[in-house]
Amino acid sequence: MLKQTFHNPLLSGFYPDPSICRVGADYYMVTSSFVYYPGLPIFHSRDLVHWEQIGHGIHRPAQLDYKNCETSEGLWAPSIRYHQGTFYIINTFVSEGREAQRDNYVITAKDPSGPWSDPVIVEGADGIDSSLFFDDDGSLWYVGNFISQECLYEGHHGIYLNELDPETFQFKGPRYIIWDGKKTRSKWIEAPHIYKKDGWYYLLVAEGGTFINHSVQMARCRTINGDYEICPRNPILTHRHMPVLNPISVTGHADIVETQNGEWWMVLLAVRPYEGGHYNLGRETFMVPFVWAEDGWPMIDNENGLVNEEERLPHLPRTLYPPMPQWDNFECSALQMQWNTIHPPLEPFYSLTDRPGYLRLQLRPEVMEEICTPSFVGRRQRHKNFLAKTAMEFTPAADQEEAGIALVQDDRFHYLMTLGQKEGRPTLRFWKTENGKKSLLTEKEISPSKRLYLSVYGHTTGYSFYYGFDDQEMLPLIENVEASRLSSVVNNGFTGVYLGMYATSNHTASRNCADFDWFCYQGEL
Repeated sequence: MLKQTFHNPLLSGFYPDPSICRVGADYYMVTSSFVYYPGLPIFHSRDLVHWEQIGHGIHRPAQLDYKNCETSEGLWAPSIRYHQGTFYIINTFVSEGREAQRDNYVITAKDPSGPWSDPVIVEGADGIDSSLFFDDDGSLWYVGNFISQECLYEGHHGIYLNELDPETFQFKGPRYIIWDGKKTRSKWIEAPHIYKKDGWYYLLVAEGGTFINHSVQMARCRTINGDYEICPRNPILTHRHMPVLNPISVTGHADIVETQNGEWWMVLLAVRPYEGGHYNLGRETFMVPFVWAEDGWPMIDNENGLVNEEERLPHLPRTLYPPMPQWDNFECSALQMQWNTIHPPLEPFYSLTDRPGYLRLQLRPEVMEEICTPSFVGRRQRHKNFLAKTAMEFTPAADQEEAGIALVQDDRFHYLMTLGQKEGRPTLRFWKTENGKKSLLTEKEISPSKRLYLSVYGHTTGYSFYYGFDDQEMLPLIENVEASRLSSVVNNGFTGVYLGMYATSNHTASRNCADFDWFCYQGEL
């Protein structure tokens, strides 16, 4: 008998700020990606439970200048919509500080897997978390967040609305403030989406900030630009009244979709914390059913009104997709979609063709502990318990050269296990960077070897690093280093841990390279 429930999260690991739309029997979802490239991962499903990644919204370096952003800047919350044969993503690109430069732009595609157009900046659009709404009369509306100039209290934000020209994506007509936070003394109102149902315009927002007070709230109005009535049951979803160590916490930033069978579902972000309220996986994508009550306001449609680890299935035909590959033998001409770099590589630093069957990383002066584009190819940590392994062929030619495995929260917090040399002898080192200060925790001279196998075992509260001279050997270099040092909490960050392959010449010129034959990642929920 088939299981009648699904397990949350829908997308495990750092996939925050989900936005969803339906086209017939097909569902499409996009999430934030911040400084990682390719950006804005796009997913497809037919049953709302099983998802396959089909592309990225930002997939050409020339599409967007990442401006050397720090890790929690870059591509913030996107929104995906479909209208008359075209897919639209609107997104906020944040640079020069989290509350400094905010460029809201639109990209379009006929096929959601791509290619996507070059961005069109919406001139004069301030704030974050913008969304598009196509009304029945053909008009196109922009809805976004703004920081109130009154600043009556901390987090005094609001939501504004402006019509857009559907050809140029530029504002036309007046700007309307449709929810000023002072009306409800709400803090950090953001993530607005507008929907139309039964003659009402419904406005869904996130409120309370991105940590323990996060929530989902709603308002409605008979006219799109009028005085929105606040839902008397707000927040319609939150875990703010629960202990932070609840299995699912920090719920908020939602989008909703109606199935072809008339059901309604909400996708949203949440985290799965551990001791100390830490979470290394970042903010993940979850789903919960909801229903429109007799008074026209929505209610979460389960027994406790919360986001649960197990939830009933949607009434949709079950459609499975191959899981994300555990192994990558680097035998294709392009990287699999789970791989990312930090910023777009304006000058290529990796190759899958220089040595077919290997990922080759060039040693470059850039280092992980600076805001830059290092020689790093990584993927998300998607499980609390995992084992990652790779086979590396690398011979350092100078004391400054090193290559190996990196676990990265951002430039200020990461762990490195690298092979270098000391007095001409191969030496394996483990580095910790905390608050931007890099320190050597241990080093070990090892026997010369053409190939070295590097492994990292992660569990809820710690990481252990191993090496070997065959693919079954796991000799400890260092064990149980603190996982909490890479928690999103330590840097007030918006991303989760990335792990992957790294090479550097540490501010010196080098023509050397490191070759990786394969990479394997195996995880357990």
